Amino acid sequence: MAFQQALLKSERLRIFILLAAVGTAFLVRSLRTAVHPSRENFHLWLLTILVVALFVAYELLVLRAVNGAIQQSKELLGVTWISSTVIETSLPALAIALLVSSAIDPSYRPVASPAVLLFFVFIILSTLRLNPALCRLSGLVAAVSYLIAAAYLGWKPSLGGEASLLSPERIVFAYAITYVVGGFVAGAVAGEIRKHVDAALREAELRSQVERMEHDLEVARSIQQSLLPTDVPQLEGFDIAGWNQPADQTGGDYFDWYALPDGKVVVGLADVTGHGIGPALLAAVCRAYARANFTAENGLFSAMERLNFLISGDLREGRFVTFVAAVCSPGNSRVELLSAGHGPLFVYFLKQDRFDKQDAQGLPLGISPSLVSDPPLILDLNSGDLLVLATDGFFEWANAQDEMFGTKRLEETIRSSREKPASEIISTLYRAVIAFSGGTKQQDDLTAVVIKRK
Repeated sequence: MAFQQALLKSERLRIFILLAAVGTAFLVRSLRTAVHPSRENFHLWLLTILVVALFVAYELLVLRAVNGAIQQSKELLGVTWISSTVIETSLPALAIALLVSSAIDPSYRPVASPAVLLFFVFIILSTLRLNPALCRLSGLVAAVSYLIAAAYLGWKPSLGGEASLLSPERIVFAYAITYVVGGFVAGAVAGEIRKHVDAALREAELRSQVERMEHDLEVARSIQQSLLPTDVPQLEGFDIAGWNQPADQTGGDYFDWYALPDGKVVVGLADVTGHGIGPALLAAVCRAYARANFTAENGLFSAMERLNFLISGDLREGRFVTFVAAVCSPGNSRVELLSAGHGPLFVYFLKQDRFDKQDAQGLPLGISPSLVSDPPLILDLNSGDLLVLATDGFFEWANAQDEMFGTKRLEETIRSSREKPASEIISTLYRAVIAFSGGTKQQDDLTAVVIKRK
């Protein structure tokens, strides 16, 4: 459709140029009549007006059809292109036959008329139709109509060897051959132009699609980011912070927290396989299911069972979601923790200055319709102890030597920043990963939640 619109606009330009060329030729003819007034010149000038008027009227009709097709996003009929080519290219022949001066020797009239040059104008302008076949047709019509006009004026071909190469008999035939060759040359040029126009339109269309996609992804990113919590949970005895940065405009990671009616706070972190718009949609679905099922009435295990059942019905084979949930109670050092496929989980005990890495208690969500998991883990966190939930985008980020950041460096970074607030611990961890990567591209989503016991 884009090419058809470009073709119609090119045809409109061609008509404007053609009208300008014919108008210029008419002005020249009028000046000639004014400079050399005579009965014959005046008679030929009136005939010129008639021919030009008919031609302009026809071109205006074609122009109207072209403008209508552009406005309605339609194509012109093939018969319109062919008839226009035949009628237009025959105009110079009509001028040669009717508008030649009687003062010219009859044998030279077919070659002495300035109208013979108009054939080349029509053939050259046919390239703007970007149709090699129409260009070749223009050359053939020019040759045939010229020979007919020459025959009308009394020209007779001479195939014998006695005629000079510069004789009218030979020149007329040479002109006709030149028009045919010109049409084929114009067709070759039109074919090359068409290729470049096609390529340019495809590139423009692709660029437009990419821009629309980027806009849609940016909208999706803003929506996904708006689903992340913005307010820090005010929970007695705990400092909780979370952070997310997708690898693309959208990602498959998310974190969330919300308070239950009994004062407890549920903290969740999920990682959908892959990253991009598809996993982002699944992450949003998982968030909605989690909020609907992690309630004060449902225990942690039963809520995870229900979440797994709902998620498994939405996932295709080969996809799954790792999900970890922690329930914190106000003024209570105990944290209930259940992980479905998400690990390792990092627990730092300040007094002992040691890490306790916990594996997932169950399989990821979506692997099986029924949850396969051990009971929730109960952590007893004292002042300064940390629970760090992080996606693998942190410790699997590799540098230029293809060396991953790893869990050991992650633990060292957390240990060095253990005195900081939870939000600054995450910032320190991110800066450490960036410094280690040495400028390599982020390949996976980054999400982290830190729960610090005050």
